[in-house]
Amino acid sequence: MHAPASSTTYVDFNRAAWSGLRANTPLTLTETELNDLRGINEPVALDEVAGIYLPLSRLLNLRIAASQHLADATTAFLGTLAPKAPFIIGLAGSVAVGKSTISRVMCSLLRRWPNHPNVELITTDGFLHPNAWLEERDLMSRKGFPESYDLGRLIAFLTELKSGAPEVRAPVYSHVVYDVVPDAEIIVRQPDIVVVEGLNVLQVAALRDEADALPFVSDFFDFSIYVDADVVDIKRWYIERFLALRAAAFTDDNSFFHHFARLSDDHATAVAVSIWDSINGVNLAENIAPTRSRADLVLEKGPDHSVQRVRLRRQ
Repeated sequence: MHAPASSTTYVDFNRAAWSGLRANTPLTLTETELNDLRGINEPVALDEVAGIYLPLSRLLNLRIAASQHLADATTAFLGTLAPKAPFIIGLAGSVAVGKSTISRVMCSLLRRWPNHPNVELITTDGFLHPNAWLEERDLMSRKGFPESYDLGRLIAFLTELKSGAPEVRAPVYSHVVYDVVPDAEIIVRQPDIVVVEGLNVLQVAALRDEADALPFVSDFFDFSIYVDADVVDIKRWYIERFLALRAAAFTDDNSFFHHFARLSDDHATAVAVSIWDSINGVNLAENIAPTRSRADLVLEKGPDHSVQRVRLRRQ
């Protein structure tokens, strides 16, 4: 079940109240464009974009404008031209909760504001250690857990990004081969906004002995979002997505999960339940859900994947 939100920490909105904060923000995203943004088994309707994500884009636009004004004030005080640093948004939540679709929708909406058209999306999947590294350490069954990420590389990437480096490079992950792609990179060139999406981006627990000498990933965020839902619903969405992938991506001969493509419905469901119970559900309970209270904003989904409540941290 959802953890109760403290009334002293968050302002709690139902769907109608939050939708009213859209004000006069126009909806320019079309149904055709939205179709290209939806992930497998991550439904989102155009009216939800208007009622949930447009108000959020308005809030973020106001905060980004304030951040830009603050940067200008600091530059005027110092009398020097500081490097351009992006506004970084962290987006966390469980496997199968719909993070990918929300991230893409938010990037699309944020690009439509005139004062920050250059928006990049980075997923932390690329910062997973390669499968060979995980296999050597018997960590393949812990993939997605905090210890499976190259934290040093992720922190170095965010440090360069926040310092305004002309070019910053991020590794690429393939969900087909289920591994980091050797020598492939995403090049980020001084964007206005970067959305960093991942399971554990709000995590603060030390991952290794020297971790206390490193900043947390969330230290680099100007705003953070947690996508929440009842665990029973998330598990069901995961199973449904697994079955959908069995008939789609898993049929690719190059897919790491190609051997699942020929499973019967019952066998595939049993496999999905086993993976959830032994890996994804454990990661959610132990590492992901405990970070919910650190988010600036919580999107709470109902059983049909639609956002029913929004909780905004008091400033």
